[in-house]
Amino acid sequence: MKAATTQPPITLKLPRKGPKKIERARALLAALDRTYPHAKCRLDWTAPHELLVATILSAQATDESVNAATPALFREFPRPADYAAASPESIAPFIRTIGLWRNKARAVHESMQALVAHHGGEVPREMDALLALRGVARKTANVVLGNCFGIQAGVVVDTHVGRLAQRLGLSEHSDPGKVERDLMALFPRERWCDLSHLLIFHGRAACRARGNTCATDPICVEFCSEARAKKAK
Repeated sequence: MKAATTQPPITLKLPRKGPKKIERARALLAALDRTYPHAKCRLDWTAPHELLVATILSAQATDESVNAATPALFREFPRPADYAAASPESIAPFIRTIGLWRNKARAVHESMQALVAHHGGEVPREMDALLALRGVARKTANVVLGNCFGIQAGVVVDTHVGRLAQRLGLSEHSDPGKVERDLMALFPRERWCDLSHLLIFHGRAACRARGNTCATDPICVEFCSEARAKKAK
């Protein structure tokens, strides 16, 4: 049996949530669990540094475009040391199909150099150490910590999660940091990583920014303001 992962202290100040809001959030989580039992990270990876690289590349890009580019990239640079010994110019040709590829090539190169120089070529398991890497913000750090190590340091807030947090009545904010704190306060810590996957899957399947099916989707009908707005028309 796998030993439980020791979770770090929560350093963010979380807002207070009443019992009714927490109960509603738990009901939503149960509905998402039933609907998307196989929800998981959509980026392809087999080692922690690969997920770190893929998540850096995914900024302002689709998961599909990243997954199309990374197989060749990962074959050419199988270890952090291989990226570190290379150059941004030698990394760039593998990611030209991804937006902002020049900046991302530099970010990948410098982050892998830092892994080799300061972490023995291993991806660190601490939020602050990850945030010190080029191209890494809280979203990327949460993706890596949660999916690679089972460390629930926060909730990944991408465009889907931010949109659904508002529509599903989980947050009134648009700022990702404030949305993350609201979600952390509402949902069990052991489910924070799962929560982001579930919301992303629902955001892609039904509660889309455009052409959504909120008016007929059972989860949206119960929880989503977009469904109520369409019903009122």
